Amino acid sequence: MEKHLQTSKFLCLVLRHAPERIGIALDANGWADVTVLLTAMGEHGHRLDKAKLDEIVATDQKKRYSYNEDETRIRANQGHSIAVDVELALAIPPARLYHGTAARFIESIQRDGLLRRNRNHVHLSADTTTAVLVGKRHGCPVVFAIDTARMYADGHVFFLSENKVWLTERVPPRYLYLLDMVPLCNDEWAH
Repeated sequence: MEKHLQTSKFLCLVLRHAPERIGIALDANGWADVTVLLTAMGEHGHRLDKAKLDEIVATDQKKRYSYNEDETRIRANQGHSIAVDVELALAIPPARLYHGTAARFIESIQRDGLLRRNRNHVHLSADTTTAVLVGKRHGCPVVFAIDTARMYADGHVFFLSENKVWLTERVPPRYLYLLDMVPLCNDEWAH
């Protein structure tokens, strides 16, 4: 388990969703001044120095954060619910990507597709293992495969974030296929 998990979660909240929570502002590209961030985090009960911030950035399993070249600014790589342009690179996706979610959402996803909801993009994984881990965060996991080759051919746009998460605006139901994986709601899966 991550050494600074609570601080990292709060940092994620601040840099992706609610910078005003600690009285800071992000620029148009989602960057926060590191010195201002460290001071504001401390003033709101999350003591953080540059060394601890460096450790969080370096050890975050999902590689959520990036520094600018001289490490004077930091931002979340993707997953924002606020309007920022994190300068995502347009990319040609692999033929298939995956989306992990909870079993209770199967019906609505099959009806409506994958919607970005309160985020700027729908998040897609390059492999089923990652998709299962994502799905577990929401309950008993299931995985949808996405025919991204067909989506791309049909004019849908894809981005690849710095931490290798695939992003798109929406995945209509016609491109989705529920994988034949039996959820056991623990660490095992049957195929």
